[in-house]
Amino acid sequence: MFDSIKEIDRSGIWADDGARDLAQWLWMRYGISDWKARRLIETATVLPHLPAITRALDDGRLGVDKVVELARFAQPDTEDGLVAWAQQVSSARIRREGDLARRGEPDEAANEDAMRSVTWAFRDEGRRFELHADLPAAQGAVVATTIDRVAASVPVMPHEQGGIHTTARRADALVGLCSARLAADPDPDRATVVIHARLGATETGTGAEIEGGGVAQPSTLERLLCAARVETVHEAGDGRVIGIGRITRVPPAWLLRQVRYRDGGCRFPGCGTNAFTQVHHIVFWREGGATDLDNLATLCSWHHKLVHEYGWWIKGSAQTDLRWYRPDGTPYVAGPAPTHDPPALTDAG
Repeated sequence: MFDSIKEIDRSGIWADDGARDLAQWLWMRYGISDWKARRLIETATVLPHLPAITRALDDGRLGVDKVVELARFAQPDTEDGLVAWAQQVSSARIRREGDLARRGEPDEAANEDAMRSVTWAFRDEGRRFELHADLPAAQGAVVATTIDRVAASVPVMPHEQGGIHTTARRADALVGLCSARLAADPDPDRATVVIHARLGATETGTGAEIEGGGVAQPSTLERLLCAARVETVHEAGDGRVIGIGRITRVPPAWLLRQVRYRDGGCRFPGCGTNAFTQVHHIVFWREGGATDLDNLATLCSWHHKLVHEYGWWIKGSAQTDLRWYRPDGTPYVAGPAPTHDPPALTDAG
């Protein structure tokens, strides 16, 4: 596997499959995470210089996960001892050793800064939002000080008398900081938190879905409606959203939100990227394509360029299925190459 990754990197054949780089090619083709793809590439690059670890992988003394962790910090003059040690410990233990080794590198501050992250997820069937930050200590102190100072000015809720609800007040402070930043954004559409709700949701006790994940309870939705901008989306009797046809090439904000909500990211097979996306007419506007939901698909900027400037084709309906074709007309399907390729698309087809 590592030999194949190294050869694919050397030959650059990943570029023929519409990927930005080798890592994206691996995670689109084989359904692995971007983080794991980059770790596999890093390992494939250093293994030729680590013959003892390579032999241990070949004869089964070490598994892939342990080799991937060892490759982060092993050197030719240390690998023999590391192989014997790694056979006796877990992959997690080797990972911790790799973390310690990287902390001891000369440019420690740069490494710590490079590892900063903020991640979030909706849990409990969308009812709760979980946020996690991993920052260098100096940056974390700025965040902590700011949140605590704002928390001191947040009004106390009736059940929080006595000052024992510090963590809840910090949560209010964080929401307040973010709300103030959104309110100051000059682009109201970009700064909008979108909630999809059926007409009469509050009267029937039905919750609403927050775009990007999560659920708003009926009482919360009712409060938000006091100051929200409400836009209606018309649907046909069978629930299909009605587009605007050939009235204009540029989709209105409500239709853009429907497209992005439906697609959840780039529609190139296996991509799913949410950053820097645009909405694309499958049948080009200049060729008579309509600004309707079934003719609009979300593409990241990279794959949007493939269609307009590098000869890739899209056929089909965005509501049912999309078929992608390379510039030579051969179909593209994410995943390992099929045994028999389907027939190529012709200009007439």
